[in-house]
Amino acid sequence: MSITKLGKIAVVGLSAAWIVGCSTTASETDSSASTVETSESTDQAFGAGDDGSLTSVIIADDSASTNANGMDMLDGVETVFYFDFDKSIVRPESREALTKHAQFLVANPDARVVLEGHADERGTREYNMALGERRAKAISRYLTIQGVAASQVESVSFGEEVPVAFGHDDNSWKQNRRVEIRYEK
Repeated sequence: MSITKLGKIAVVGLSAAWIVGCSTTASETDSSASTVETSESTDQAFGAGDDGSLTSVIIADDSASTNANGMDMLDGVETVFYFDFDKSIVRPESREALTKHAQFLVANPDARVVLEGHADERGTREYNMALGERRAKAISRYLTIQGVAASQVESVSFGEEVPVAFGHDDNSWKQNRRVEIRYEK
């Protein structure tokens, strides 16, 4: 193959990649125009927003499916669980709320949770990552003992990297030693 043929192939290939890349990004006005057309049949079922956008329909549909799945049974239930210094033992006061999360997950086998483990700033970065993971795994074990399928639970550790309190005192450290439960949609 000659150099000019390779050059032409490269130009055509790059042009095609550029066109494909540009065609996947649409502006808000382009997407809202197309969503109005596609949502006309669903407007009567769910009611469109003032601007007739599909977002309004999705929000209405999402809230309907959330109530149908029973997420409202978790209203007011704690999603943040705190730990003692350098410990990964689930506190007794956390068990009632965790049992409610477990009941919801058992009743909704399609629901998934991510358990985000955190630590305070004391200790090395590596140690705090491991401690955050141990805390998330402790919550995960509690949920699986209550009958939740292991496939519904994912554990991650952020260590000291995502604090909620930025002080350097005992009160701030208490708030940062936690596991947060996040439901995936």
